[in-house]
Amino acid sequence: ALCLSLRLLAFAESKNSNPNNMAEERGGFGRGRGRGRGRGRGRGRGRGRGRRGGRDGGKEAWVPVTKLGRLVKEGYIKSLEEIYLFSLPIKEAPIIDHFLGGGERGGPDAKGLKDEVMKIMPVQKQTRAGQRTRFKAFVIVGDGKGHVGLGVKCASEVANAIRGAITAAKLAVVPIRRGWWGARFGAPHTIPCKVSGRCGSVMVRLIPAPRGSGIVAAPALKKLLHFAGVEDVYTSACGKTRTLGNFIKAGYNAILQTYSYLTPDLWDASEYAMSPYQEFTDFLRDNKAAKPVKTIDA
Repeated sequence: ALCLSLRLLAFAESKNSNPNNMAEERGGFGRGRGRGRGRGRGRGRGRGRGRRGGRDGGKEAWVPVTKLGRLVKEGYIKSLEEIYLFSLPIKEAPIIDHFLGGGERGGPDAKGLKDEVMKIMPVQKQTRAGQRTRFKAFVIVGDGKGHVGLGVKCASEVANAIRGAITAAKLAVVPIRRGWWGARFGAPHTIPCKVSGRCGSVMVRLIPAPRGSGIVAAPALKKLLHFAGVEDVYTSACGKTRTLGNFIKAGYNAILQTYSYLTPDLWDASEYAMSPYQEFTDFLRDNKAAKPVKTIDA
């Protein structure tokens, strides 16, 4: 009887020490080494998987924070030319979207403002911990009707660099003056005079061309001139044109010079009006931008 009782006691201890039996007693939730959903570093869906919005997903209404933005949103300023006439600085990208609109990115048939990523290059910085790599993006925007902008942005991720470069390009949108070659009939198709721009060792020269010549330029510069709305032009470049960043900047600086020359057709007397800030000063005084107020709980 004593041996039988000792055997029963040993069997009971072995049964209680078995993790599978303990799991069965707790309803099957044991600490076994099975492939269950525990707190390990598995590839579960618990970390960092939110909703992926599209390009316009989660787009909020524009709340202007500058005087110019408030005048534009309320309709007191009708076009971008009024802003350029008084050299008012544009600090908000939605101002450009309000006048030029936004089309599909890079689409050849998109209406309104189009954007194109020209180059994405990695840049490195030496630190104590090693090398820190970031990405630099060059983006151009334009509507094909005399407005073009160039933006450059560096960020730790490619998506952030492209997004920042698009915003910088919109803030840098400038008007481009177009003209004719020879007789003035039809719509303007080329630049009014010879212009040149430089960046680093690269120098780009733009020369007017007759109608039907097309854009005779390198692919990168051709895309920039196409976004600006120039149909016929000859180009000449010298220097290290393989450096695409400086090449695009030189072309942008050259096309920027089209409004720097005072040709005889601009010699007419112009009537100067008041600045929008002076003309609509009552509206700006009565409708100030709302500032966030911090509340402190007692």
